[in-house]
Amino acid sequence: MATVSLSSTAGKWIMVSTIMASAMAFIDGTALNVVLPAIQQSMHASGTDLFWMLNAYLLMLASLMLIGGSLGDKLGRKKVFIAGILIFIIGSTACGMAGNVTLLILFRVLQGIGGALMIPGSLSLISSSINEDERGKAIGTWSAFTTVVTIGGPILGGALADAGYWRYIFFINVPIGLVAVLILWKKVKESIADDDDKTLDFPGAAAIALGLAAITFGFLRIPEIGFNNWQVLVSLGAGLSLLIAFIFIERKSRHPMMPLSLFRNMTFSGANLLTLFLYAGLGAGMLFLSLNLVQAQGYDQLQSGLTFLPFTILMVFVARFAGSLADKYGPKLLLTIGPAIAGAGLLMLSFVGQTPGPSAYFRTFFPGIVVFGLGMSFTVAPLTATVMGAVSDQFSGTASGINNALSRIAGVFANAILGALAVLFFSGSLKHELGDLPLNEASKQEVIQQTKELGNAKAPASLNEADKQKVTRLYHSSFVSAYQKIMRISGFLGFLGALMSVIFIRNSAVSATPVPD
Repeated sequence: MATVSLSSTAGKWIMVSTIMASAMAFIDGTALNVVLPAIQQSMHASGTDLFWMLNAYLLMLASLMLIGGSLGDKLGRKKVFIAGILIFIIGSTACGMAGNVTLLILFRVLQGIGGALMIPGSLSLISSSINEDERGKAIGTWSAFTTVVTIGGPILGGALADAGYWRYIFFINVPIGLVAVLILWKKVKESIADDDDKTLDFPGAAAIALGLAAITFGFLRIPEIGFNNWQVLVSLGAGLSLLIAFIFIERKSRHPMMPLSLFRNMTFSGANLLTLFLYAGLGAGMLFLSLNLVQAQGYDQLQSGLTFLPFTILMVFVARFAGSLADKYGPKLLLTIGPAIAGAGLLMLSFVGQTPGPSAYFRTFFPGIVVFGLGMSFTVAPLTATVMGAVSDQFSGTASGINNALSRIAGVFANAILGALAVLFFSGSLKHELGDLPLNEASKQEVIQQTKELGNAKAPASLNEADKQKVTRLYHSSFVSAYQKIMRISGFLGFLGALMSVIFIRNSAVSATPVPD
C-alpha cells in the first residue's frame, strides 16, 4: 500500500482522526481514575466493585485486542476502526445512564469490546499509512496530541465529580467519537494488508480470547476469595491450557492471527516485555496515587486531577521530541533511560507519607510526579515506534494488537495482584496499630472488616465519637503505609522494563521486516 507524508493533507486527516478516537479512550481512562471515589459514594460500591469497574473494561480489551488487530489487517483497518468507535460510544452512553453498579460494570464490558476493535486501529493506520522515515515522528505527534486533547480529563473529571455529575465523563465520549467517525468516513482512505489471504483464524481467535479471559478472571477473583478457591484455580488452569493450545494452533495454522515468527525478532519480543512490566507499574501507580490523594490526603477530586498536570504537560512537550530522537538515533537508549526514570519517579512517590494536604503538594507529590512524567514521556513514542517498526507493514495491526493487549493485561494483573496485596498490607498495618486502642474484641473485628474498602474504610457506627476519630486516623495511616509498599513495587517494575531494553532492544532490528512462516 502506498504511504503518504505526515505533512500532506491525507496524512493530516489520518492523524486528526486517530488522535480524536484515541483521546476518547484516554479521557475515559484518566478521568475515571479521578472520579472513582465519587462513583463509590454515589452507588454505594465496595472496593471490589471499584476494581471490577476498571477491570471489566480491561478484561475485554485484553481478551479481544489481538482479534481486533488481526481483523483490521485482513478486513480493512478503517472499517474495523469505525466499528470499534461506534460500539465504544454506545457503551459509553449506556455507562452514563447505568442505574446501579452491576449495570455499570456490564456496560463497561461493551466499552471494552469497542475498544478492542478501536485501539489497535489508530496506531495500525498510522504505521501502515505514513512514510517509514516519519513514522516515529508521527507516533510521537499522536502521543503528544492525544495528551493535549486529554489534558482536561482528570481536571474535568474532578470538577464534575465534585459537582455530582460524574456520569458526564462517559457522555463526553459521544461527540468526540462521532466527529472521528465522520472524518474517517469522508477523508481517510481504507488501509488493508497486501495479502490476498483474508481467511480469519477462528480457532486461534477463540483460544486466545477464552484463554486471556479465563486467566484475567482468575486474577480478578483473588482479592475477593483468595488464591486457593476452586474458581481461581480452575480459571487460571483453564486459561493457561487455552493459551498453550493457542500456540499450537498458530504453529499449525495456514492463516495464523499471530504469526509466531514475529517473536524471532528479539527487539519485538523485548519491547513487548518492556511494555508488560512498565505498564503494570504505571497502572498500579496511577490508581493508588489517585485513591491516596482523595481518600487519605484530603484532596478533593478536582485537586487530585490537577496534580497530574505536570505529567501531562511533559507528555505534550517531550513525547514528539523523543519520537524524533528515536527516528534519528535509534530507540535503545531512550527505552533504557525512560523506564528507569519512570521507576525512579514511582519510587520517589513511595516515600511520601501522610501530608497536610494540597497546601504541601509542591514539596511532597510534585517532584515524584515530574520525574515519573519525564520517564514516561521519553518512553511512550519510541516504544510504540519500536514495536511497529520491528514488523512489516502487513502485520502492523497484529503488532499493535499484541502490544496494546499486553499493556492492558499488565494493567489488569497489576490491579488484581497489587490490589490483593494492598488489602493485605492495609489489614496487616491496621492490626498492628489497633492493639494500642482500648477497644473490645468485637469492636476490633468490626474495624478490621472494613479493610476491603481500602482508603474508603469507615469507622463502625457503634463506636463513640472519640474512638471513631482515632480509628479514622488509623485507617488513613494504614492505607498510606499500604500505598507506599505498592508504589515501591511499581517502581521496581519500571526498572525491570529498563532491563528488558538493555538485554533485548537492538537499534538495527527496528527496520527489520520478518516474513512469517
